[in-house]
Amino acid sequence: MIDASPSAQGLEQLEARIKFELSCLNLPAANWVPEQVAPDGEQVHDVVIIGGGMCGLVAGFALRSGGIRNLRILDRNPAGYEGPWLTYARMETLRSPKTLPGPAFGMGSLTFRAWFQAQFGYSAWEDLDKIPRPMWMDYLKWYREVLDIPVENGIEVTRIAPEGRYLRLALRGAGQPSILTRRVVMATGRDGTGGPNIPAFVEGLPRSLWAHSADHIDFAALKGKRVAVVGIGASAVDNAAEALEHGAAEVRHLIRRSQMPVVNKMMGIGSYGFTQGYCQMSDDWRWQFMRYSFVTQTPSPRGSTLRVSRHPNAFFHFGAGVESARVEQGQLLVETAKGTLETDFLILGTGFRIEPDARPELAEHSDQILLWRDCYTPPPGLEHAELGNFPYVGRDFAFRPKDPVKSSWLRQVHCFNYGATLSLGKVSGDIPGISEGARWLAEAIAAALYTEDVDHHWSALEAYDQPELLGDEWRQSPWPENRQVEVEV
Repeated sequence: MIDASPSAQGLEQLEARIKFELSCLNLPAANWVPEQVAPDGEQVHDVVIIGGGMCGLVAGFALRSGGIRNLRILDRNPAGYEGPWLTYARMETLRSPKTLPGPAFGMGSLTFRAWFQAQFGYSAWEDLDKIPRPMWMDYLKWYREVLDIPVENGIEVTRIAPEGRYLRLALRGAGQPSILTRRVVMATGRDGTGGPNIPAFVEGLPRSLWAHSADHIDFAALKGKRVAVVGIGASAVDNAAEALEHGAAEVRHLIRRSQMPVVNKMMGIGSYGFTQGYCQMSDDWRWQFMRYSFVTQTPSPRGSTLRVSRHPNAFFHFGAGVESARVEQGQLLVETAKGTLETDFLILGTGFRIEPDARPELAEHSDQILLWRDCYTPPPGLEHAELGNFPYVGRDFAFRPKDPVKSSWLRQVHCFNYGATLSLGKVSGDIPGISEGARWLAEAIAAALYTEDVDHHWSALEAYDQPELLGDEWRQSPWPENRQVEVEV
C-alpha cells in the first residue's frame, strides 16, 4: 500500500524529461524502409506485431527507434487489459525485483522506478518491497502513452499465410478482413506458441466443475465451496489464495512432487553474460540448462505462498498426483496417488503447453515449423518431451522451416514470446531481459529488410546528388614552373 499521494506535477516533469532525451537521441528515427504496395495497389506494412502487452510495446519502441515506422500493433483485448496483468494474473505483487529496468530500452527515465518516484517520491520508493501487480499495468499504460506507441485494440489475428513475397493476415474486429505485411512479430506472451495445459483427466467433466488458472474464474461463486488446486507453481498458489480470500470452505493443493520446490535456480545465475552467452551455447548446453530449470521447477514466491498458508483451511498434499476425475451421484471425485478426494471445484494450476498447432494463426502450417525434437536428440537420461516441442529459432526469433524451399516464408514470422525460451533464453517474455531481446529483434528485422531492398538502396546511393561543397570553397592553383635547384658542393 502506497501512503504518499500521487504527484501529477512530478509525472509531467518526467514526461518532459523523456521527450527531451528522445530528442537528444533523435528517436524515433526517421523511416528509411521504402514503401511497398502489392501488385493490385494494396498497402503493405513492414511489420505487424501481434500483442500489445509488455513484449509488443517494447518491440514496437525498438523498431520505431531503428527507423521502421510502417508498422501496426494489434491486440485482441480492450485497451488497458493487454497481457495477463489485469486478466488471469492473480498474484499480489510481481516476483521480479523492483530495480530491474524492464522495457526501458536503455533509458533511465522510462523505468518503473522513474515513473514511481516521480509520483510518490524517494522515501516511498525506499519503502516499496515488491511492485503491486495492478501498478505494473498502470506503468505499462503510461509507457504506451508517453512513447505514443500505436496499439490497436479489439483486433484479433486469426490466420497467417504466405501470399507471394508477403504475408496475409486474416483479421477479426478490424473493419477489414485482412492485411498484408512483410514481417510478423508474435508478441503473444506465455501462451504465445501454444495454450493452457489441460490434463486429460478433466475430459468428460462438466465445464462448470473446473477451470484453468488462465480462465476467467468467478471466485465469488466459490464461497463456501470445497476447492482442489492441481499444482504448486506460482499460478496454482495465486489462484488458491484468491479462492480462500473469497470465502472458500477449504482449498487443497494436490501436488505430484514429494516436496515443495524452494530454490529459483535461474534467478541465481542471471547476469549479462548469461543473457548474451546462452543463445550462443551448443544445443547440448542449452538443453541441459533449461531442462534442469524445468525439472527443479521454479517455486512460487514466498509472499504468495504465505498468502495461502496463513489460512487454517488451506492444505498442501504432496505425493498426491491426480490420476483421474469423475462425477458420481452429483459429487466431484478426484483420484490421486494418495486416494480419493471429494471436492466441489477443480482449478488447474498446470501452466501452459508449447504446441504451435494450438495457435489459430499458425495451425494451418504448424507442421512445417522446425522444433527442437526435429534437430536435437538429448543424451539418455536427459529426455524431456515438453522441451522437444519448443520451436528451434535463431537469434532473430524467426521460425525455421522444416523444408527451406516449400516453407521459407516462416522466416518472416518472429516468435517474440515464451516459445523462444529454449533457443534464446529469457529475453522474450520475462522482465529482466526483455529490452535486450527487443534490441536483438529490431536489429535482425532491420538487417533483413535492408538486405531485401538492397537494389533500392544501391539506386538511392547512385542517385544521391546533394553537394556538400558548392565550388566557392577553393580555387584552381597554377602548376609550379620547373626550376633548377642549385646544390652546394
